[in-house]
Order: sequence, then structure tokens, then C-alpha cells
Amino acid sequence: MKQESAAPSTPPPSLSPAPSAQPSWGGDDPQALWIFGYGSLVWKPDFAYSDSRVGFVRGYSRRFWQGDTFHRGSDKMPGRVVTLLEDGEGCTWGVAYQVRGEQVSEALKYLNVREAVLGGYDTKEVTFYPQDSPDQPLTALAYVATPQNPGYLGPAPEDVIATQILACRGFSGHNLEYLLRLADFMQLCGPQAQDEHLEAIVDAVGTMLPCPYLTEQALALI
Repeated sequence: MKQESAAPSTPPPSLSPAPSAQPSWGGDDPQALWIFGYGSLVWKPDFAYSDSRVGFVRGYSRRFWQGDTFHRGSDKMPGRVVTLLEDGEGCTWGVAYQVRGEQVSEALKYLNVREAVLGGYDTKEVTFYPQDSPDQPLTALAYVATPQNPGYLGPAPEDVIATQILACRGFSGHNLEYLLRLADFMQLCGPQAQDEHLEAIVDAVGTMLPCPYLTEQALALI
């Protein structure tokens, strides 16, 4: 089992933003809003948007410390989903979605139910750096679960988190699906996108399964 790292790896210097860059909510469109997803939103936003960009936020690390009693678990067996932990050396990769016009109110209404009411998340402003243009940062809205919400589970050894993930299922599917789809997304981002916490949990799950690798067909059966 890998040990909890003080801070995950950050992007190489070539992706570092220019010191003078000033983030803006809508980029070139002052009427637009960017929403940063770092969990299930990276593969299933389920709201209309005008643009999307892969990238990262600095100063935060992703952790499977939030309990989920609806989407990936139940009241008796809460699942484990991710939240953002403030970390001066941290870097979290995800997807930012741009919503414009009527999309703004519709997206926020939908996410309020999905993330806040059912998930226990609060909103927070973050600075997002697009992978293809990190010198042009954007201000984005992120949903973060803090220790003050009743579903917060907090830290645990990676093998304990893996065991919990393997045992839980909710209305949106198995908790294992959530973990594997997030891991797949990180692989698509390239070698510069590192998440030691996520990798350690995937490794722990691998040691508990009869087969070290779940095929796409097996994932479909979860």
C-alpha cells in the first residue's frame, strides 16, 4: 500500500502560468461561467455547456474523503467520493465547462441538487489553468465538500478506502465504477497529470480483486 503523500505532483514548468496572468470568469465572454469538475463531472456532466477544457487547479489535492449515501452508496453503507483539500503544493486535474445564457441557470439548478442537496458540497471559486493555454487562467466554480458537512468521512488508509469502495453501490452505480472512470480520465491527461492518492487506491483495489485488471466488459457489468 502506498503511503499518503504530503502533496501530489504538479505540472512541469512548461505548464506554469505566467505571473501576470489574471483569471476571468468567462474568458472572452463576460456573460459566461466556468464550472470545474474533478470527480464524476469529468465524464458525466449531465448539463448543457458551450465549451469544455481539460486542465488543473493549484493549491488543492483530490481526496476520497467524502461519504456518499445516494449516488455511490447508501445510508447503511456510504460510498467514498472525492473532494478538494486545500494544499499549498497540490495540483488537481479535471475539466472546466463553460455555460452561457440560459445554460447558466439550468446548470446551477441541476448541480445544486446533484452536488449540494444530495452530495453535501458547497461552492468555491478556484483558478483553472487550461492544459492547452495555462498562461490564460480562468476563474471557475467548484463544488467542495468540507469537514462541516454531515457526510464527511475524512482520511483513512488507502486499503480501507479501497475496501469500502468495493462494497458500495448507489443510484448512479457501483462505487468501483466511479474510481475506475476517474483513473481512466487521469491517464488521458498524460504523464504530467499525477494523483498519488488516486493511484494508491487503484493499486489497493487491484490487490483485492481476483484479476489485476478489469476489462471494459467487466466494468460494464458493475
